Amino acid sequence: MSDGAKISITCELDPTRETKAAIGKGLDAYNERFAGPEKETPLWLVARTGDGQICAGLHGKFYWDRLYIDWLWVADAHRCQGLGSQLLVRAEEFARDRGCGGVFLNTFSFQAPKFYPRHGYQEFGRIEDFPKGHTQLWFAKRF
Repeated sequence: MSDGAKISITCELDPTRETKAAIGKGLDAYNERFAGPEKETPLWLVARTGDGQICAGLHGKFYWDRLYIDWLWVADAHRCQGLGSQLLVRAEEFARDRGCGGVFLNTFSFQAPKFYPRHGYQEFGRIEDFPKGHTQLWFAKRF
């Protein structure tokens, strides 16, 4: 500690907006020195029935030269009909149009671990027994 001040560490379950901003700004500045600006941009794809009910959706974030898919959900009544594939393909189209080099995501063993390889995704990591009794898997696809 260069200034000789004592450092204290606290647990803040609900930090202020200012606290979050200070930490985020510090991390962003550090990362930009090595990787350039993140330029994070959200992606939302929403599927609705004829009467306007939401039946599926995909949320992702573009940053640097990749798309990270955070959520891909299809309502039970609409599963196994190709809707998830349509959302995934559409997200990949957006990623290609933005010049991304690929897509990455994670899923759980009780969700869709066989779905993504059918679309050309390769597993690159896993955490066993997370959550307890299951596995978290990471997948990526390069264009």
